[in-house]
Amino acid sequence: MTMMALALRDPAELSTDEPVPERAPGEALVRVRVCGVCDTDLQLARGYMDFRGVPGHEFVGEVVAADDAAWVGKRVVADINAGCGTCVECMRFGGHHCPNRTVLGIAGRSGAFAEAITIPERCLVGVPAGVSDDLAVFAEPLAAALHVLDEIDALERAGAERRAVVLGDGKLGQLIARAIASQGVATTLVGRHTHKLELARAAGVETYLDGDLPQERRRAPLVVEATGSEGGLAEALRIVAPRGTVVLKTTVAAELTVDLAPVVIHEVRLVGSRCGDMQRAVDALASGAVDPLPLVEARYPLARALEALEHAGRRGALKVLIDVPGPQQR
Repeated sequence: MTMMALALRDPAELSTDEPVPERAPGEALVRVRVCGVCDTDLQLARGYMDFRGVPGHEFVGEVVAADDAAWVGKRVVADINAGCGTCVECMRFGGHHCPNRTVLGIAGRSGAFAEAITIPERCLVGVPAGVSDDLAVFAEPLAAALHVLDEIDALERAGAERRAVVLGDGKLGQLIARAIASQGVATTLVGRHTHKLELARAAGVETYLDGDLPQERRRAPLVVEATGSEGGLAEALRIVAPRGTVVLKTTVAAELTVDLAPVVIHEVRLVGSRCGDMQRAVDALASGAVDPLPLVEARYPLARALEALEHAGRRGALKVLIDVPGPQQR
């Protein structure tokens, strides 16, 4: 069987005869309903990780086949990390760093810019009836945003104040600022786009244009680098307090050159932060603690996925969604 999908080849193309992924034992076949374009997808299209195939990892879909019949017919999102399920990493820590893992639409597993995906059933998280598809599609990036709270909790246990500066007013920076502010963290978002900062202020987040951050907001115990730029880490190191923590969220295709002397001089912790707890994200969406819908800028049908990718890559673009029609809609 074949399906419609956007595939990254040379160049990217919309294919109408991409093979439907085959469901292995323990996996679910999921019909994609809505997917979101992430900055990682854009980096993959620019050559990051030498990826070839169908990208896309932010999705909400409906299970059409599974070993466990209880999943069939349910709307789901999923942890994108498909570990082996049997190693120490998988058994003790959830498999996000399983040495044999595949990652949906990123490494070794066909992604969600398509009519269907396969994913291990243990990765599935059910979507409550009160959470719309447009909310649910934000579960994966919101999980990554909420993961920052783990570092804030660690700092608080060490006696630091619950205060953070987020660098970057794009899609992920906006989500991170909303997520941590919703948990009582004094949050400041720094960006380059007045209209984006206005969106964050409407959600109760303090904002400043890049270059205007006052001295009293510097020396923050935690700084989150989510600029998507090559200079973001250097800026984070200028702002963070001695013995503070810089959380890195940016992945870029380019090689970075940065002076790491401040890390030594000021005893700064650098923490890489990737995926988070999908159930925590779904719960936050269901409770209304975080509302990401104001971040949706445009949407396209799957048949115009190339346009969606181009739109998402425009300077200053916010979230672009792709609607995937069901079989009866084609």
